[in-house]
Amino acid sequence: MNMKHRIQKLTSLVLMLSFSALAAAQNTDALPSWNEGKAKQSIVDFVATVTKPGTAGFVAPAERIATFDNDGTLWAEQPMYFQAFFVFDRIKTLAPQHPEWQTQEPFASVLKGDLKSALAGGERALLQMVMATHAGMTNEEFESLVKTWIETARHPISQRPYTEMVYQPMLELLSYLRANGFKTYIVSGGGIEFMRPWTEKVYGIPPEQVIGSSGKLKFEMRTNGPVLVKLPEVDFIDDKEGKPVAIAKHIGRRPIAAFGNSDGDLQMLQWTVAGSGPRLALYLHHTDAEREFAYDRKSSIGRLDQGLDQALAKGWTVVDMKQDWKTIYPATKK
Repeated sequence: MNMKHRIQKLTSLVLMLSFSALAAAQNTDALPSWNEGKAKQSIVDFVATVTKPGTAGFVAPAERIATFDNDGTLWAEQPMYFQAFFVFDRIKTLAPQHPEWQTQEPFASVLKGDLKSALAGGERALLQMVMATHAGMTNEEFESLVKTWIETARHPISQRPYTEMVYQPMLELLSYLRANGFKTYIVSGGGIEFMRPWTEKVYGIPPEQVIGSSGKLKFEMRTNGPVLVKLPEVDFIDDKEGKPVAIAKHIGRRPIAAFGNSDGDLQMLQWTVAGSGPRLALYLHHTDAEREFAYDRKSSIGRLDQGLDQALAKGWTVVDMKQDWKTIYPATKK
């Protein structure tokens, strides 16, 4: 065999291997925990549209912004928001310093173990407890408390760590989007300083890409240096109409994809789809009472009523957890 034939044979082999590798990559399922169906296909089609250069739907990487609610969208939120469990534990820890809590509501009900009565006052009662248990410490002190709690606390029903109550299909979705040039943000009604200590480790989302509700901070110069101290005052509630406002303030770009599970996310999804070009609005519908929880229109936690109506009317993607997901949580760590 002469040199020319050898080169031709080698070139053919290289091309064949390249095409095989490309075909294998294309056949790799980036969303293996999702069942084939309309919901999964809408995600894949959207990503293909916005990432194909030279087409009308192409979106530059800098503009590929995706926003995610946290509670009920990235991790579970039943039977209660997880930050509320953190607050209850803090009340029990701080109770010896506050003898008045033995008779003062909603603290008295928490100390008696009557969490239903403690939350009877709704958001106002929860906010009162948050302010009482979070204020007065520095950012660093609060971060340390959250890290310790999140590593040791367990969900009251599953007995899993809260960081294992995340949704495996959504973890895959986050990775899939980032692999295709998206920047992923959390936009949640939860406390910004409660989420930031652990979101990068759990979701791959760094603290500067986490937006949430916040209390006011005060700069103080102490003997060991400057600190930021948490005050018992609300700064911003990142829920409902507040979400588009927070996105404008913190991101400065309108998302092209938004993901939520409740009426509290409706305005974020509306704001997202109102932009020009390809858009993806996705609602996660909790329909799996056996593997997770089933709730929507009448739930006091994560109510999905107006949002579900609008999603169905507008043709947004609605994920039926029972039908669309092969699994819910990641495999239990050994």
